[in-house]
Amino acid sequence: MQQIIDKQRQFFYTNETKDIQFRKRQLKQFRQMLENYESDIYEALKADLNKSKQEAFLTEVGLLYTEIDFALKHLSHWMKKEAVPAPLTHKGTSSYIIKEPFGVALVIAPWNYPIQLSFLPVISALAAGNTAVLKPSEFAPHVSELINKMVTEYFDANYFTVIEGEKETSEALLEKRFDYIFFTGSTPVGKIVMEKASKFLTPVTLELGGKSPAIIDKSANVSLSAKRIAWGKFTNAGQTCVAPDYIFVHEKVYKSFMKAIKKSIKKFYGKNPLENPDYVRIINKKHFDRLKQYLDDGQIALSGETNEATLKIAPTLLEGVHENAAVMQEEIFGPILPVIPFKELNDVIDYLQPKEKPLALYYFGENKKNQRMVTEHLSFGGGCINDSLYHLANPHLPFGGVGESGIGHYHGKFGFDTFSHQKSIMEQTTKFDMPLRYPGSQLAHRLVEKVMK
Repeated sequence: MQQIIDKQRQFFYTNETKDIQFRKRQLKQFRQMLENYESDIYEALKADLNKSKQEAFLTEVGLLYTEIDFALKHLSHWMKKEAVPAPLTHKGTSSYIIKEPFGVALVIAPWNYPIQLSFLPVISALAAGNTAVLKPSEFAPHVSELINKMVTEYFDANYFTVIEGEKETSEALLEKRFDYIFFTGSTPVGKIVMEKASKFLTPVTLELGGKSPAIIDKSANVSLSAKRIAWGKFTNAGQTCVAPDYIFVHEKVYKSFMKAIKKSIKKFYGKNPLENPDYVRIINKKHFDRLKQYLDDGQIALSGETNEATLKIAPTLLEGVHENAAVMQEEIFGPILPVIPFKELNDVIDYLQPKEKPLALYYFGENKKNQRMVTEHLSFGGGCINDSLYHLANPHLPFGGVGESGIGHYHGKFGFDTFSHQKSIMEQTTKFDMPLRYPGSQLAHRLVEKVMK
């Protein structure tokens, strides 16, 4: 590991990665790699998670093409030094900001979107001029092996490489000195990553999770809201960091919403989702057993069926869930959706405000006042009004958490900025010298005091 890091750092010192043409060539190479291995990616995702080609392209591969093309289009502008004004006290100077790469970046990826969440941060890191070490998740072994094969074939290891392994590999990597660490995963592990990074004061981005709520207000388009919630929750069998974790539904539309979401689930996955060949499975037995226990935390309003042999849990709606129930304490990260009726929006806000800040929040309703109330009174990473999940596919929006749901953000220019140090430079003239800052002149002191106050 240390040899790999040392060689990448030596390559970074050559300044080759800082050249715009070099960066563009690498991004185009990245795109070519994806195109040539696209069918293999679908096979690996099918083997690890049973993802269909359609879902794999929409939620994994397609986003990468978009990110690369967006970076290629805007990279020249992003890299330009940014001129800034100066106060009167700095007469004769010119000041600007240089976007400087950090150096050797470590990206630790999760298993739930093992292609997208491995490569998306790396694209940002390379666009910003860094080298990269990627540690894919061992819980998606077919994808991890494929990623290693792809990167080894298309990139010089001194520039971009993959290190596979179990938990111990990640732990060993975190003992090494990197110039930037980007981690996607659970909040408890994120705290460990931050602790390890503190040893070298290494800057970090932590993309974590949390219990992301959805709110269906009485002014919502019920059928459309149900459709979009069903899609956002049960895509990838709920194994999505920004999936609606639980949902508040206004009592006036509760019955009609329940009817509508059941209809949408059956339309998407059939009457017997466990027999649907394209329905995603739970990643492993440990997570399957954890999720199965939640089924006893309320009354099942839809399904609750499980198949241990295939590690599948059908899309499940839970009613009558107590706020102290286990399913309401930790992020569910699976196809189980507690549905809770409410009378007043203020009650929902009062319930959510003391909770840990979630990665996402979704409000469904046409009332503009209530929309503003939710977005202004509640803190969360990002979200949607009258939709779910879709905000993360817009490269013009930053994606990231706040508080326990994460630190920092990326996507598009925000990813470039995350992996770039903003270096401040001031150029001073030598044609004249302003005496205002030097001691010994009462007139100069009075002038400075007047200008600065």
